[in-house]
Amino acid sequence: MTKLSVNVNKIAWLRNSRGGNTPDVVKASIDIQRFGADGITVHPRPDERHIRYKDVYDLKKVVTTEFNIEGNPREQKFVDLVLANRPDQVTLVPDATGQLTSDHGWDTITHKEYLKGIISVFKDAGIRTSIFVDPEPEMVKHAKDCGTDRIELYTESYAANYKKGEREGAIAPFVKAAETAVEFELGLNAGHDLDMDNLRFFREHIPSLLEVSIGHALISDALYYGLENTVQLYKRQLMV
Repeated sequence: MTKLSVNVNKIAWLRNSRGGNTPDVVKASIDIQRFGADGITVHPRPDERHIRYKDVYDLKKVVTTEFNIEGNPREQKFVDLVLANRPDQVTLVPDATGQLTSDHGWDTITHKEYLKGIISVFKDAGIRTSIFVDPEPEMVKHAKDCGTDRIELYTESYAANYKKGEREGAIAPFVKAAETAVEFELGLNAGHDLDMDNLRFFREHIPSLLEVSIGHALISDALYYGLENTVQLYKRQLMV
């Protein structure tokens, strides 16, 4: 079964907007796991506009499922943070400084030597690695040469085209990318703009999918359905 990792960045963003510690990111993460999530994801950025570096240390103590830290490894502070906390997985994302949200994957050809080096740093520390890539078979193929354990398919284009009603066209490049990942023996994750409407269709067509990371949509849905119910609703979309 595909695992659901809940990204708690938006909970941290809401806390930071008012100061104090409400909502409590640590308590929310404990509860999200209790409600059935298979993991917790955080994506700290240098400006700490949502997840703070201290949050990562605090969460490390309470995550009993799978802890996934996302971020740009070109930031030495991020590398140090990951090595200090040794999560189950680190997901490398090529974000620019100050970027609102992730909007592209790695060029695994152009940046191959860099990725080889930084991936080896994390793997030597016993941390499973995943790199963010666009749904392009060539990028997936060359990800293997970088030494990564997994790739995470950037699913924004799928979500956008699915919303337009172009479901078959939306999923087609992801099917090809997933087939390439299987061919090259890479584990397969996915994330970005997946939601309760488009998640089941994606899972049905990508049987090799190991894990999805979902934050914005899930936390937004929780405003209407409640957090416990929403985690369960998303889990059901993956039971295909």
